[in-house]
Amino acid sequence: MRSHDTDATRHAATRRLAAIVALGALLATPGGIAAQPADTTGHSREPLFTAADAWVAGGFALGTVAMLPLDRRIAEELQDPTTQANGFLKDASTGFEVISQPGAYIIGGSLYAIGRIGGNDRMADLGLHGSEAVLVAEVATYLLKGLMGRARPYVSADTVPTSFRLGRGFGHHDYRSFPSGHTSTAFAAAAAVTSETSRWWPRSTKFIAPLMYGGATMVGLSRMYNNRHWASDVVLGAAVGTFAGLKVVRYHHSHPGNRLDDILLGVSAVPDGLGGWMLVGSRRF
Repeated sequence: MRSHDTDATRHAATRRLAAIVALGALLATPGGIAAQPADTTGHSREPLFTAADAWVAGGFALGTVAMLPLDRRIAEELQDPTTQANGFLKDASTGFEVISQPGAYIIGGSLYAIGRIGGNDRMADLGLHGSEAVLVAEVATYLLKGLMGRARPYVSADTVPTSFRLGRGFGHHDYRSFPSGHTSTAFAAAAAVTSETSRWWPRSTKFIAPLMYGGATMVGLSRMYNNRHWASDVVLGAAVGTFAGLKVVRYHHSHPGNRLDDILLGVSAVPDGLGGWMLVGSRRF
């Protein structure tokens, strides 16, 4: 009877977690209610924050709270010896973590460098804004981790999901569980890439969004599988990353000519014909 109840709880929790992440992804994609309409120049006509953002934030907040009572049971199921003995899951979880950190910076930096060297403005734009979104997400996540001071699941056998202490996370890595940094990084990259590509290839959203957000979700699940985070950590990490990605892209495309873009995307070094180099402005799309 206990086994049946545990399985039912696990499956219900898994479905709830998947539904929360799927809803967040739906609202975050350029086709969802949090999308910003673009004019023919690709610049947003909406302010940086809108009423729809409040609904998305509220949904993520409710999702985080909904997962709290299930954190312990989900962790126990994922740490079951049978589950942990699965070689495929173990290898996959490690791979997804690496893709998130440091993979996100390596991929973003490479796209930017290749785009600038090859004269591909869109690729450079994607690499720069994606990397910036990841950085914003990581800073926000670090501050939340430090302030909330939540103990990670592996700290001890007696660790409970409600082990919070204000400011404790700034002093020790074991108390930086809430939210998940790997998850926020992955969702920041997913949101930025999906939002950027939808501007110059609108039909790509139905392919790119599931791929990016699906991969980001796997990063979060891998952190739970490796006993580094509770389920509610992952939901909040997804929220932080999603908003970071959306807002960075929205800001840059609603503020054309901002200093950062002008410096990193609008200026190129070209030969001056006299054996030296000169800086020239490049056309922005």
